[in-house]
Amino acid sequence: MENQTFGRDERIRKKQDYLRIYEQGVRRHSKRFTVITCGNQLGIRRLGMTVGRKAGNAVERNRIKRLLREFFRLNKSRLPASLDIVIIAKKGILPLSRQEVCRELESSLIYRVDV
Repeated sequence: MENQTFGRDERIRKKQDYLRIYEQGVRRHSKRFTVITCGNQLGIRRLGMTVGRKAGNAVERNRIKRLLREFFRLNKSRLPASLDIVIIAKKGILPLSRQEVCRELESSLIYRVDV
């Protein structure tokens, strides 16, 4: 069984990495999210998130980020290695359940990854 943690090395933390992904990545749009995928040279899957103020207050934005991290943590073994993923939450995202997040991200990310 693969490790199901979400470690520091699996996070996109630097502004230059976000800018590279925004420029070179492939965008997919769904009702509540924009998913940008881009290959990397590190050999690991990494996740970055952008949840703006229009998505809700601080409590709601943090809940959205927790749901996105949980989705990535549980499904990262189904994603190809050497992949950077940035998920952007759109405004009007709430109310949102865990099942809705999983369903929407699976349809836009897992079944259609082509880097």
